[in-house]
Order: sequence, then structure tokens, then C-alpha cells
Amino acid sequence: MSHRIYLSSPDVGELEESAIVSAFRSGWIAPLGPDVDAFELSIAAITDREHAVALSSGTAALHLALIGMGIGHGDVVLTSTMTFAATANAVRYVGAEPFFIDSDAEAGNISVDLLEQALTDFADRGERVAAVLPVDLLGRAADYTRIIPLAEKFGVPVLSDAAEALGARHRGRPAGSFGTAAALSFNGNKIMTTSGGGMLLTDDGEFAQRARYLATQARQPAAHYEHTEIGYNYRLSNLLAALGRAQLERLDSMIERRREIRSFYEQLFATTEGVRILGRGTDEEDNFWLTSLLVDPAITNWSAAELSAALAADDIESRPLWKPMHLQPVFAESRSLINGVSQRLFETGITLPSGSVLSDDDLDRIAGVVTSFLSRR
Repeated sequence: MSHRIYLSSPDVGELEESAIVSAFRSGWIAPLGPDVDAFELSIAAITDREHAVALSSGTAALHLALIGMGIGHGDVVLTSTMTFAATANAVRYVGAEPFFIDSDAEAGNISVDLLEQALTDFADRGERVAAVLPVDLLGRAADYTRIIPLAEKFGVPVLSDAAEALGARHRGRPAGSFGTAAALSFNGNKIMTTSGGGMLLTDDGEFAQRARYLATQARQPAAHYEHTEIGYNYRLSNLLAALGRAQLERLDSMIERRREIRSFYEQLFATTEGVRILGRGTDEEDNFWLTSLLVDPAITNWSAAELSAALAADDIESRPLWKPMHLQPVFAESRSLINGVSQRLFETGITLPSGSVLSDDDLDRIAGVVTSFLSRR
């Protein structure tokens, strides 16, 4: 019986096992320890940041970054509608309002034209925008060349949700290096993993120190447990940081494997009219976390959902792109500036198995199902 092919399974092996065993035998089992310190330094270095704070999730990084930026009740944060719910949830955690901006058609990232329109509209109404929160979608960085100066023009800080984009670049600069702060995720399905985990990035030492303080339950420096404000249990464990350090050694090779898989899909659908790879024009600087196709059923005579069903019949996982936040019931009352692109991406997109752990046999099996499906159409 054939095994299930997943969208993006963790790519771990003997190096990671050895790293965890070494950390275990060192006695640093509880949160924090030398592997956490070393992991932070390494991530800061590859993202061109002065400081990195290892945390339990990318969501925790967003939450603490928003707190550090002084964002709270009554504030408005302009953010991407095409994203995972964690982005918008973090805004709600601090009591602020997420205002959703639609996507550009080429890569699915936040439309900078709509962002400019929203900033202008808010300024004209005399309504303050507390932050801009772009999302680096599926491993490709947003257009920070335009976003950063635009935000500066309106006096609004930028928080970069780079959760999906470690290893990607924009105009030569690494994802995570943009804005007042940035967030990374090391969830189990990401480009590299610490099982669960994340990182807050910043160039401000005081900002980083406050994040560390809040992430360890805001404990005061006293012999007893003393607290003067609400804190959180958000720090990454030393064992998971050891796993992350091992993964980081293999990051370049894992990205290269995902690049090969992107090329595999390009060749597989090369002669199929009405199908394109989302964001293909930015591949030189992507990290290739996930490969998504856009299907025009008026041309193909089949839909993304039909292809997904064919793959599922052979136990191959696929999924639609993120359902836009402005269409999510939990955010139904939130304001937005919409051009219809994100909904179209959601309705016509399919994300295919993209993990670096995929074998050539796995790709052959996927190709067989796809070729059979296309021949029947």
C-alpha cells in the first residue's frame, strides 16, 4: 500500500536527532539554554538583524511585536487579507482592528496600490493607522521597496510577517530584515522546523529585551516570583532550539530541493493552457516554501477542486490557497479594501506537495496522477 504524500512534511534526519540527543545529554531540558542563545545569534545573522528572540510560535512573535510597538485597543493595523488567520488573530490579541488589504494578481502579496489608497483614505479622514503588517506569502517577500517608503511617508511603522519566508530575499535583502520588527515561524510544515516555534527579529535592543521579558511571564528580578504586568509563556525550549540549529545547517539544500520541485511542476503543466504557477516571476528570490497553481476553468475545462479530488483519491495531499481574512466569519465585521483578486486566487488556486522531503518516486507518483487526470480532460 502506498504511503500518503503530504503537502510539506518536516525534513529531519540523523543530524537533527544527534542535535536533540546532545542537547538532552547536556542537561538543558527546560526552556532557554545555550542552544537557544546560539540559535538566536544564527537567525539574526542570516536575516541581517541585530537581535532575534526565540519564541514558541510565529504567532507569539507577532503578538509581542505588536505590544512592543505600543499597539492596543482602538488602533488600526493595515494587513494582508490573503494570509493564515494567525496574522489577524495577533492584531486582535492586543485589542486592535485588522483592516484587510487585497492582493496583487501576480504573486498574491498585499497590493501596494491598495495600501497607498488605504493610507491616503485614513489620512484624509484624520484617522490614525498604527501599523502596516504585510505578509510574505508562501515564501515570497512582499514589495518592501515600495512599502517601506510609503509607510514612512505617512509616519506608520511596518511589522513584517515573514513567517513563511525564511531564506527568501527581496532586492537582495533577506526576508525578515524589513520594518521595525519581523516574525518568523518554525512550525512543522515550514521551510525548516523546530516542531513548533518562531522568532521575533528587530534591530532595537530595548525592543528585543522587552519581548524576552514579556515572553517569560514578565517576571521581575526578585528572589521570589514578582510580577508588575501581564506576561506570557512564549519562550522556545532548548531542545527545540537544538533541532532548529541542525535544520539551519541544511536550510540551503532544503530550499534547493523545493526549487527543483517548483521546476518539476512547471514542466508537468508546461503544455496545459489555462494553468500558471503563482508568483513564478519572482522565483530567483523565493524560498519555494509551497508551489501553488492557478487554474482558469474556462480554458482548462477542469477546476482546481477537481484536480485536488484526483490527487486525494491517490492519497496525495493538496489544498486551496488561504481563504482571505475578509471572507472569514470571525472577521466579517472588519473593514477592508478589496479588489477581488484574493477571492479569485482562493477559488482558482491549488497548492501542491512541495516539501524538501519528497523523493523522486513521490514526484513520479504525483506526475502519474496528474498526467492521467489531464488525459481524461
